[in-house]
Amino acid sequence: MSKVVFKTGDDISTDIIYPGRYMATVLPTETPQYAFADNAELNKKLKAGEIPQGSIIVAGQNFGCGSSREQAASCLKGYDLVIIAKHFARIFLQNSINLGLQMIICPDIEADEGDELDFDGESVINKTSGMKFKTVPLPKARQAIIDAGGLVPYTRNLLLQRMKK
Repeated sequence: MSKVVFKTGDDISTDIIYPGRYMATVLPTETPQYAFADNAELNKKLKAGEIPQGSIIVAGQNFGCGSSREQAASCLKGYDLVIIAKHFARIFLQNSINLGLQMIICPDIEADEGDELDFDGESVINKTSGMKFKTVPLPKARQAIIDAGGLVPYTRNLLLQRMKK
């Protein structure tokens, strides 16, 4: 069970998640410091370690719209956040899968900051309100990449398995 630490509306662009002025920073070890950089309160809490790993951001429709910058997914992955959204923008979704960011598509999610949520694979349970919401599962191949920690670890595992045969 994890807490919602931030709630957004619809159409949150990659520029809000990771502002364009930091695009020169590409290393996954450096991108997290710029997560939601223009939201001083959230950014400060993230950088200070006040937000535990596995904490949840709840978003509306079209989370991650805009440019195809991979850093938007990388900076969230760096804090090991879970993103639950009603819908993800296509390019952000693929970048997030490739990096192993845990995402849950939940079209009817209702949750506020401070709510405690749990997932059972098919639904999100808001323990605070007692409500349960169905999720839209990713295709098994895409979920396997996330579960492996991203495309690089997934591919490495496949190659190692093949070399053992």
